[in-house]
Amino acid sequence: MQKFGVTHRLATPYHPQTCGQVEVSNRSLKRILERAVGENRASWSDKLDEALWAFRTAYKTPIGCTPYKLVYGEICHLPVELEHKAYWALKHANFDLKTAGDHRKVQINELNELRDQAYENSLIYKEKTKRLHDSKIKDCVFNISDRVLLFNSRLKIFSGKLKSRWSGSFTISQVYSYGTVELS
Repeated sequence: MQKFGVTHRLATPYHPQTCGQVEVSNRSLKRILERAVGENRASWSDKLDEALWAFRTAYKTPIGCTPYKLVYGEICHLPVELEHKAYWALKHANFDLKTAGDHRKVQINELNELRDQAYENSLIYKEKTKRLHDSKIKDCVFNISDRVLLFNSRLKIFSGKLKSRWSGSFTISQVYSYGTVELS
């Protein structure tokens, strides 16, 4: 790859673990699918359209609206509203061509503003989430020659019921920045 000047990068479609937002979206979509298919897990592909519809039309707190509204610029209307001629449907049916064109231009401008607002909302949400997370972190100062236990995080994935996740005791021989220590 270097011979041809190509740099290798992990992209979200091939490696969703690198993007937290994609992982959260996939997790909630998976949860919707689990509830939709019930016991018959083999039929998940039959229920995918309904699950995507539910996901796209549900309000998302980080962006402050539904994904459907971000794409189309207006709220999603159910087929039953079309069938029974809701007020908004009657209002749109009475547009003349020029008014409809002007209305569409306004909608497109509003759509760009909506997307900018959703981006700002997501940044604010990330900031709030970070502050909440950081407030729960305990500041722990380690000194050389302190006695500590070592937490084995791999046992979180491969848990043994009777295995302890802590090993040690160890002595701190060197203290580095950001809470990193060397044990002996």
